[in-house]
Amino acid sequence: VQLVESGGGLVQAGGSLRLSCAASGSTFRINAMGWYRQAPGKQRELVAVITNSGGSTHYADSVKGRFTISRDNAKNTMYLQMNSLKSEDTAVYYCNAVEIGPPGVHDMNYWGKGTLVTVSS
Repeated sequence: VQLVESGGGLVQAGGSLRLSCAASGSTFRINAMGWYRQAPGKQRELVAVITNSGGSTHYADSVKGRFTISRDNAKNTMYLQMNSLKSEDTAVYYCNAVEIGPPGVHDMNYWGKGTLVTVSS
């Protein structure tokens, strides 16, 4: 599975951006996808996740009500709509896909290379 993020950039506080993550390869193996971010000097943290069907989502408290995760399985693409951006949202955003292994087998995690989001105050 290969993942490629796009849509990052520079935006003023209060503005919006939409990130995309295009998946290719053995996408049928993917069970769930998500967005993570890593700010300078900080550890990578979960932003939002979505199940394969798109029926279940989970958000970090810091982005609830501002960010929306979605996916279009026909296009093998996941999105992150980010509204009301704050300076603390500045980070490299990474796309993640999880392939859940059978019992006794480790799950596989796939990562994109990341896209930089910079929010100016």
